[in-house]
Amino acid sequence: MESPTSSPLADPLVLYGQAFESRLLLGTARYPSPAVLEAAVRRAQPAMLTASLRRQGAHPAENGGGFWALLKRLAVPVLPNTAGCHSVQEAVTTAQMARELFATPWIKLELIGDDYTLQPDTLNLVEAARLLVREGFQVLPYCTEDLVLCQRLVDVGCQAVMPWAAPIGTGRGPVNPYALRTLRERLAVPMLIDAGLGLPSHACQVMEWGYDGVLLNTAVALSQEPVTMAGAFASAVAAGRAAYLAGAMQAQDSAQPSTPVLGTPFWHHDHG
Repeated sequence: MESPTSSPLADPLVLYGQAFESRLLLGTARYPSPAVLEAAVRRAQPAMLTASLRRQGAHPAENGGGFWALLKRLAVPVLPNTAGCHSVQEAVTTAQMARELFATPWIKLELIGDDYTLQPDTLNLVEAARLLVREGFQVLPYCTEDLVLCQRLVDVGCQAVMPWAAPIGTGRGPVNPYALRTLRERLAVPMLIDAGLGLPSHACQVMEWGYDGVLLNTAVALSQEPVTMAGAFASAVAAGRAAYLAGAMQAQDSAQPSTPVLGTPFWHHDHG
């Protein structure tokens, strides 16, 4: 019989008061084909799918109509993003257009400060988030692992934050474990790792640290078998969450016997 904590419905991901059964979010770009994307989504069963307004265009029936139809067919909640935006006004305007197009208040706020690393603009991100929260958006900001930045995002009304593990598309996994673990310990809001994960083991690790979910794209889309990899990440996220809930043992500096020694057999004394 399944224990209560192992049932997905007993441990939902809750963002802005809405419960999601899965703790994995998937991007929709760079897949070999729409058919592979669809199969990967069906295998992973993610909580949400991210989609770029810039990719869609303002009129889905005319631009990218096949992709729009695919999103509707999959029936997975869509998380529009402001990918490619470099200013506060550009991000706000893109979010407003996305809310109208996708008919959702959800927005993944991306405000890029450096074109080489695609690092978030940490100086202007908080202001963009403040304006969007004021307009009624449910903002999931893509940010660095900076503790003060994340706290400021929470202060202006973000009910969740999404720090990167490494620069987008690098697949390097968590490059600053100390900062990420400190961030998890200090903030009480839901936090999802967004960007930089390359292996299911990376996803499992950050979930073991207590992160509430992960958002992936390149690690699945550019793998040799995206459908299989989508399933592997879904399993890894679930395993990491279960391990976190189970409470891992404390690491020890020296070996500890796993089997208690109740007595010493006489034959040990017969040799030597």
